[in-house]
Amino acid sequence: MPVRVVCYGLGPIGVGIARMAASRSNVAIVGAIDIDPQKAGQSLAVLLGSSAPALSADILVSNDAAETLASAKPDVVLHATSSSLAAVRDQLVQIAGAGAHVISTCEELSFPWTAQPQLAADLDAAARQHGVALMGTGINPGYAMDALPLMLTAPCAAVRSVRVLRVVDAAQRRGPLQRKVGAGLTPEQFEAKVHAGSVRHVGLPESLHMLATGLGWQLDRSDNMIAAVLAEQPYTTEFVQVAAGQVAGVRQVARGFIGEREVLSLELRMYVGAPDPQDTVDIEGDPPVHMRITGGLHGDVATAAIAVNAIPSVMRAAPGLASMRDVPLVHFFR
Repeated sequence: MPVRVVCYGLGPIGVGIARMAASRSNVAIVGAIDIDPQKAGQSLAVLLGSSAPALSADILVSNDAAETLASAKPDVVLHATSSSLAAVRDQLVQIAGAGAHVISTCEELSFPWTAQPQLAADLDAAARQHGVALMGTGINPGYAMDALPLMLTAPCAAVRSVRVLRVVDAAQRRGPLQRKVGAGLTPEQFEAKVHAGSVRHVGLPESLHMLATGLGWQLDRSDNMIAAVLAEQPYTTEFVQVAAGQVAGVRQVARGFIGEREVLSLELRMYVGAPDPQDTVDIEGDPPVHMRITGGLHGDVATAAIAVNAIPSVMRAAPGLASMRDVPLVHFFR
């Protein structure tokens, strides 16, 4: 029997996830939820567009999560509404209370135990109470800079340090992401928004702590640096215009130390016009491991794929709050 799925949140990422889910023969979309009044009442098939696989026109987008969860009785909810764990806490608890497993793209949910231990404990308790698993994932955090490098340490007899570099040309990504990394701002506007917490890549510290915990390392300290990358020439994308001297995007580095020794370094360069996109992992160990994905992993496509591909793993996981390092291996499935 196909897995019964409700898609919760139908912004750019949520729509991509719904399209991906609709393409899988072992998944049946049985409901859709979004608070946008312009989407509520629409046929999900119409919202996904002609490029989506055949989908019943009877599935309408609802702004009533409680009613949809009760009537659709999903096995799994694919959740994509916010990066903030505090903002989605009640949504996640409600889904767990309906007896459905949760796969969420909330970045702060990918590994919340270090930064938000009380929220993590509350969500774990709710999931255990209702016998479901709850997990945050995506391409980053959730895979490229945490789960993938952690898996690459499997053949190592010893690991001394891990360095990860992800370079993303933000011009190839969705509009909200281009704005989230500050494309088109002045340097002064960028600094103000960094100070306010509204310009940054969410999830890099979570990736750092997932790696450290997975490797059994107790970090003595960690830091997270955010800096603007300024455009050397003008760039125009579908969503923003960037003049020379304006902010093209962000360079963000999270580091972890044991004593004075840097054992973890996660560097993200995400800006409009970034040359040589790539995902690179360097493990200093026995043996050393070097991996490079030339061109890098396309974040929007890969996030949708990971969310859908994680369905069997989350359904087999023990009840409670989990990260990508806790569930059975996530891989492609039909």
